[in-house]
Amino acid sequence: MASDLPLADNYQQILRQQLPLLDLRAPAEFSRGAFAGSINLPLMSDSERAAIGLCYKQQGQQAAIALGHKLVHGELKASRVEAWRDFALSQPQGLLYCARGGLRSQIAQQWLAEAGVVYPRVKGGFKALRQAAIASIEQAATRPMLLLAGPTGSGKTRLLRQLQAVDLEALANHRGSAFGRKLAPQPSQIRFENDLAGALLRAEQTPAPYLLLEDESLLIGQRNIPHLFYQAMQHSPLLLLDEPLSGRIEVILQDYIVDLLAEATSLHAEQGFDQFSNMLQQAMARIRKRLGGALYSELNAMLCQALDVQQRSGDISLHRRWIARLLSDYYDPMYQYQLKKRGLPVLLQGNATELSQWWQQQTAAS
Repeated sequence: MASDLPLADNYQQILRQQLPLLDLRAPAEFSRGAFAGSINLPLMSDSERAAIGLCYKQQGQQAAIALGHKLVHGELKASRVEAWRDFALSQPQGLLYCARGGLRSQIAQQWLAEAGVVYPRVKGGFKALRQAAIASIEQAATRPMLLLAGPTGSGKTRLLRQLQAVDLEALANHRGSAFGRKLAPQPSQIRFENDLAGALLRAEQTPAPYLLLEDESLLIGQRNIPHLFYQAMQHSPLLLLDEPLSGRIEVILQDYIVDLLAEATSLHAEQGFDQFSNMLQQAMARIRKRLGGALYSELNAMLCQALDVQQRSGDISLHRRWIARLLSDYYDPMYQYQLKKRGLPVLLQGNATELSQWWQQQTAAS
């Protein structure tokens, strides 16, 4: 194999810029976790990889390489090289990699070169990029942090996006509560961490005295915040977002009724409303024990009535009743209890406009 083909080890730049990545690993490897911008165009299928791995164990490397060339040859080889070539030509800033930057990526890079396309290979492959991602998260954990807290529905995510802060819930594809599930599945834990590393590296380029994040629990849905990073969050000061109950009800209505139904309808067409309705009722059921039997029964009846009216007439106004009750009788007391229990210092409390102005002043002074 040619030794003069380009090799890249600019791991942080790859993560920060989310450069296009041609992932040559088998589909099973890819499904366990990859990077933003990566496309799986494997050198070998899962079954081919398994056969070659067994051959390697029993007969050694040369026999495994020979079997690989036997399995991937002729039209099959040509079709795979053509797919890589199409990717490389459409993504000239990209790179290719395999699990450890070994034979698979070297072979693919050589075959691409023979097809007239010189494309860089990530030194160390997925493993090296993954190690760089973990190191970036651990490094970010040493930075001063500031957590945006506030009761449910106060619009924390909206404010974070306005301030271009790191949005942990967006990275986890979950809103972080019993009602926080989305229709699309959450990323794997590895993918969540890889994407977090990229977001943190991008945040480094923004002048600010703190790394601004939403105040989150350890688990966001089924994805957990990396341990060292979460521990640093637990000792960080707070910004408290304070909005009136009426406004918070409207935020919940928009996010969990209007937007969720629109998403369900776009994905499931005629079954969209049923999917939407089931998600809300399942979310209510998940907190049944914490609500207690009487309150759960009352809230669930209000929810079902609101859904029935909405399905028949399109009127969503009844949803405001159960949302208001759920906030005032469950989420708000829980929020106040946890806030008092933790006893973290509060740098500022105010509405979205006040907090935004304060943050802009802090960044301007940095």
